[in-house]
Amino acid sequence: MKFTKMHGCGNDYIYVDGSKEMIPVEEKPQLVRRLSDRHFGIGGDGVIFVNPSAEADFEMEMYNMDGSRAEMCGNGIRCVAKFVYDKGLTGKTSISIISCGKIKYLDLNIADGKVSTVKVNMGAPILKAKDIPVICDREEAIAERLEVEGTVYEMTCVSMGNPHAVIFMDHVADLPLEKIGPEFENYVRFPNRINTEFIRVLDDETIEMRVWERGTGETLACGTGACASVVAAVLNGLTKEQVTVKLLGGNLQIQWDRQTNLVYMTGPATTVFEGEIEL
Repeated sequence: MKFTKMHGCGNDYIYVDGSKEMIPVEEKPQLVRRLSDRHFGIGGDGVIFVNPSAEADFEMEMYNMDGSRAEMCGNGIRCVAKFVYDKGLTGKTSISIISCGKIKYLDLNIADGKVSTVKVNMGAPILKAKDIPVICDREEAIAERLEVEGTVYEMTCVSMGNPHAVIFMDHVADLPLEKIGPEFENYVRFPNRINTEFIRVLDDETIEMRVWERGTGETLACGTGACASVVAAVLNGLTKEQVTVKLLGGNLQIQWDRQTNLVYMTGPATTVFEGEIEL
């Protein structure tokens, strides 16, 4: 099977052309776990199959490294755009990509004939607790108290196609994420598990972020998490609507246009290497 290793701000996935590599869907979770293993496989935060689509220009079929299907990945969808343009699957610089039934619209920035950065219309943030989903007595989980392992946190929950709990803190660099991340991910109030962002506000235009992604663990970046974090920061009166999000793997530019209620994400997409693996 041919593959391409790519990353967006260090959030790395294995990309497979689904029009050429016909893998039965029931075999994909086991295959994803094997390919994602950083010691015995290729290594990555998961696998993304780039498929033909009748509803959009392309389909993104994304799996976390544990083999579970994920609805959306902001860093991943930028790399899909680079994948299809750089490989000549499209000549357009404005494309649509569908994932789990939801279509996103992307504008590609070209340098020396290849995609360098991508701006993604990530759509409207979902704030109703039941739609995220999060179990909550209020309609929206904004500055909602949550006790995890004896510590009380305040979380603001947002879905950008996948669920996020955003926690604002004074310090995030020394946070023991390996310990507390799984506690949040599997907490009883999150029926579909949760991605958790731990945020330090540097100023009203800059935030620092670490993230624990469900089904994967800590990653160097999370595009949907960066979008959710900016929405949460604005809702809590902590930042402006246009923010630089500083992640372990690089920076993303996020804008929440309150007039249109749309979130835009701009960031890099990088090809690491290509290869073949015996199935």
